Amino acid sequence: MPEPFDALRRPSERVEPDPDFAAELRDDLRRVLLNGAEMTTTSEAPATDAELRSLTPYLAVSDARAALDFYVDVFGAVRRGDPIVMDDGRIGHAELAIGDAVLMLAEEHPEIGHVAPREGGASVWVEVPDADVSVARALDLGATLIRAVSDSPYGRGGSFRDPFGQRWLVSQATPKPAAAASPKQGETMYFTFQVPDDTPAKTFYGAVLGWEFTPGSQATAWNIRGHGLQGGLWGGPGRQVGWKLMYAVDDLAAALTRVREQGGQAGEIETHPYGLTADCTDNQGIEFYLWQQPAE
Repeated sequence: MPEPFDALRRPSERVEPDPDFAAELRDDLRRVLLNGAEMTTTSEAPATDAELRSLTPYLAVSDARAALDFYVDVFGAVRRGDPIVMDDGRIGHAELAIGDAVLMLAEEHPEIGHVAPREGGASVWVEVPDADVSVARALDLGATLIRAVSDSPYGRGGSFRDPFGQRWLVSQATPKPAAAASPKQGETMYFTFQVPDDTPAKTFYGAVLGWEFTPGSQATAWNIRGHGLQGGLWGGPGRQVGWKLMYAVDDLAAALTRVREQGGQAGEIETHPYGLTADCTDNQGIEFYLWQQPAE
């Protein structure tokens, strides 16, 4: 009876890798090179921000398997599940994630009018990290150049027709600004410049500082542009003249209790689309607002 470990003494034999593993590894490498994505180590599709939108392209392509490889290679697309294969071997439906959007495609089915464009046809606009790299890679893989990559008033980009009949308008993505962080406890998040009369104040500060005003939520309240801060001007009698700041708090009710404990005055909590607020006065008679971010 042979020993199981005898196999370890035999010469190594080359074998073909599992096709699914090879495809997954190839896709991972392409994403790393195109988008700087992290390598995946499982057979599950990597997570993306892509989701179905109100409008989603659905392409008819002459060779769906080759097209899927092409779009992964050129655009850094991510496969969304396994394609649906029909009884005759044609791909009846497949999905890719490109950025935050989904691309659907299927093999040509002339019997239902689902055919790839031969001449002309619609174009699909796609945003990529590097338009030069994507277009050059597409041409290497058999695409036909329509417009070379160049700079224009609306950004850098070019266009090509892929080997499956589809026209693409390739645009280089512009860096997106980082989302503004919510104000933390104690930070100033808004100011109100209170004046006896808003009309002369607008004329004065518009001429002196170049401030521009747009109507606010009240008849004599105005949003200010040009001061570099978030706030507005509010005119009318009966108000404390000068700057009235709004401070962020994590818990408005608890903060109002602290105001009263320290000898200040706290008004009622008001609910607005932008959060909860309360009008307060400190222990020396200086007015201010407190604000709590609305619950998500």
